[in-house]
Amino acid sequence: MRRWSERWPRRPALREEDWAVTMNGREMSSGGRLRGVVLAGGRGTRLGCITRVANKHLLPVYDRPMIFHGLEAMACAGVREVMVVVDRGDLDEYRRLLIDPLEHGLDRLELGEQDGPKGIADALAVAESFVGGNDAFVLLGDNLFGTSLAAAAQEFAGSRATGMVMLTPVENPREFGIARFSGSDGRLEEIIEKPEHPPTDLGVTGAYFYRPSVFDLIRGLSPSSRGELEITDLNNAILSRGELDWSDVEGWWADAGTPDGLLRASLNAADRGVNGGPARRSLVHETGGDPY
Repeated sequence: MRRWSERWPRRPALREEDWAVTMNGREMSSGGRLRGVVLAGGRGTRLGCITRVANKHLLPVYDRPMIFHGLEAMACAGVREVMVVVDRGDLDEYRRLLIDPLEHGLDRLELGEQDGPKGIADALAVAESFVGGNDAFVLLGDNLFGTSLAAAAQEFAGSRATGMVMLTPVENPREFGIARFSGSDGRLEEIIEKPEHPPTDLGVTGAYFYRPSVFDLIRGLSPSSRGELEITDLNNAILSRGELDWSDVEGWWADAGTPDGLLRASLNAADRGVNGGPARRSLVHETGGDPY
């Protein structure tokens, strides 16, 4: 059976070369001029009472806070400088938790503050000064990946695209941004947010790569009906210019922003590993504690 990514053309991935660092059995790219932005705001309403007194990104995914997996994803992709964007009311908790960037394989770790729930694109705009003239690897903090995204980072670095999204088949396409492809040449034409009649089952995950010019495009966005600057609108704006690439997710992916997704992420982390590493359960049993 052909892999789903063979159905539509995309720019071929670059070879994984110049690996320089390892962490817990993972290969980590030596990377380039890439800054990381982990978006960890939001109310977490899909998790109900679980997030009544705690930000969802501080909840455990198996043996560690959810946010730790996102920081590790950055390090494994070759990123050494990361900003975590959080809601103003959660700053103190993150300051207590994220003390040492070296603990996460990073050289620099900063906190950015979003003033209220104004959308994912607005949260990304908080990091404009931090990103500067560098490319950005943007990650939603409640998205976990079984494999390292280092190859995707290298693929983007070798492209001429302004942005790149990561696609994967989803069981419930009405709940995600879904890719629509041209019937004539099979190229990505549009990303449709939570479509009533999904054109495919290929969902846009919460991992994105952008050039620094993305911040000019954010300034040109208009708020959606819910008063937010939507990431789907941003990606479609890039797509309308013919400058949005896509790549497929290898391995498992989980949106840990729902009770079922949080459970799935924990089980996968325990038994299959996160970010290309070994199963977390085996690491915990071998060390008798925190192996990170």
